[in-house]
Amino acid sequence: MFTKELKESYQSLGIDPKVYDFCMEAEEALKERFASIDKIAEFNQLKVLKAMQENRLSDIHFAATTGYGYNDIGRDTLEQVYADIFHAEDALVRPQLMSGTHALTIALSGNLRPGDEILSPVGKPYDTLEGVIGITPMNGSLAEYGVTYRQVDLLDDGGFDFDGIRAAINEKTRLATIQRSKGYANRPTLSVEQIGEVISFIKEINPNIICMVDNCYGEFVEVIEPTDVGADLCVGSLIKNPGGGLAPVGGYIVGKQEYVENAAFRLSAPGLGKEVGATLGLNATFFQGLFLAPTVVAAALKGAIFAANIYEKLGYDVLPNGTEDRFDIIQAVTLNSPEAVIAFCRGIQAAAPVDSFVSPEPWEMPGYTCDVIMAAGAFVQGSSIELSADAPIKPPYTVFFQGGLTWYHAKFGILMSLQKLYEEGIVVLS
Repeated sequence: MFTKELKESYQSLGIDPKVYDFCMEAEEALKERFASIDKIAEFNQLKVLKAMQENRLSDIHFAATTGYGYNDIGRDTLEQVYADIFHAEDALVRPQLMSGTHALTIALSGNLRPGDEILSPVGKPYDTLEGVIGITPMNGSLAEYGVTYRQVDLLDDGGFDFDGIRAAINEKTRLATIQRSKGYANRPTLSVEQIGEVISFIKEINPNIICMVDNCYGEFVEVIEPTDVGADLCVGSLIKNPGGGLAPVGGYIVGKQEYVENAAFRLSAPGLGKEVGATLGLNATFFQGLFLAPTVVAAALKGAIFAANIYEKLGYDVLPNGTEDRFDIIQAVTLNSPEAVIAFCRGIQAAAPVDSFVSPEPWEMPGYTCDVIMAAGAFVQGSSIELSADAPIKPPYTVFFQGGLTWYHAKFGILMSLQKLYEEGIVVLS
């Protein structure tokens, strides 16, 4: 029903019939896979709903606070809801956490002291953390405060180098930072089960090492979170998965009470911690975004799987591949040339509801070591749970696609990315 009309609608938005037919064939084969994603979303939806009901969420919790934000019962209830969803002791969920990088910085700074050492058992962290840690020298880095850093790369097959991790742990090792998602690295995203394995290994060597997980892009992809498998801290951004596309700003830190409190002292001031921080009327949006998040994440996952199957069928290297299990919403596609990367990103931008007329260009973006191109016509600036794509302009010219508040928008974005490659003659369709 409506097949002809639907195809005409796509054509009216600039999709060539050849592109449409090619993509529809791939979609048809994914129905069973998509049904399993919906079951995960259903489970997580009930988990979120239960936490809200057990905390007796009411419209009184949506009231705005200003100034110091003392006695903000909406903020306190939101943090308890997050703690319950993550099965954690405590949570810090604030609009004052400006990004995932900022939330990670607060968690690190609050729990490390001069002479401590950070260990990354998963290789180099995401680009923007290099300056925070001091891998790349920056004013105000942790290195300037006497915090050292050590890393152990993953093995060639993506597994943990347990011998290397054991050798790297020493009397100075205070915190292990575990990045769940691949970032711009060419390695698999870690499953929660894998994260649990490396945490267990580290704790056997020294149970006092704080294990912190960068959970960005991973929330609600599985039915458990890193705090369910031993993570002391779990950190993320509200303009990614848990904000459900509605949160206009914010981040979260969940985990053991002592470590969350330390982060709160760093965010506000020693002695003040979680007691201050006005929410300025954002609580209702934070709650509603969280409520919608499992469904929104499912839509983004479907888009990522769809992209993997489309581009794999065209002969491109994709990570994860079209059949692998998914542990975050990011899909990497290696396009082999800067021209192909730019065309792909222009397609994603052209599919956006906001700024669809803009043509993205590579630029020297703060926090990155090479030119980066970003496509994101989003309602919230930088929101990567919304349809978006970005790529460092360097070999092997891999683009990272993510998001889509609805499956249908994610689908259209992939069609439009292929359309642009087709128009440029980079892709040939019979």
